[in-house]
Amino acid sequence: MITVLAIEDDPAILRGLSDNLRFEGYEVVTATDGETGYQLQRQRKPDLILLDLMLPRMSGLELCRKLRGEGIQTPILMLTACSEEPDRVLGLDLGADDYVTKPFSVRELMARVRALLRRSQPGAEGGPGLPDELRFGEAEIDFRSYEALFGGKPVEMTRKEFAVLRFLASRAGEVVTRDELLNEVWGFESYPSSRTVDNHVAGLRAKLERDASQPVHIKTVHGVGYKFIP
Repeated sequence: MITVLAIEDDPAILRGLSDNLRFEGYEVVTATDGETGYQLQRQRKPDLILLDLMLPRMSGLELCRKLRGEGIQTPILMLTACSEEPDRVLGLDLGADDYVTKPFSVRELMARVRALLRRSQPGAEGGPGLPDELRFGEAEIDFRSYEALFGGKPVEMTRKEFAVLRFLASRAGEVVTRDELLNEVWGFESYPSSRTVDNHVAGLRAKLERDASQPVHIKTVHGVGYKFIP
């Protein structure tokens, strides 16, 4: 059974989240502060985290930073107030995968939960034909374990970087537009733009190309998008 960890300090919201998630068939684990949420993540290893930004003992931003800093790539869906836009943007930059603003529609929230879970499963970011492993140049990638090596040394990559590379590799030799990448990798999220794609590709080049300024494998097709050359 898929497990969702909901971390929210408002009892009414937490109860509503729990009831609706259980109705959808998920196992639900709850916490009302960031520190307890962190410990539950380590103990239960949930498939998805619903994370409020304003939490006692450890804020949602601190928790997100801590988890991503430890290499934990569990999808994170942030719960934010409309007035928290700067924190929302910072949360996404820290590695959160998506957000909903309060008050939110239960229907929208569940749709985003399903989308994140779908994209986080092996082979999910774009359907069939996606590779489980990839080798090119000095890079070795295992998409199942989210591990990457360059020149035999471990490389830290975000879940989104793995997803972008995996989708590009599934279309090796073809031009992939920025809109295709946004649709396949980010899906429901309204925050990303074509610039977000460019930043992730730049990150991949910095980590997996011998010379990021003259990439051999992740090529730009100006005015269109990108092409992966194995």
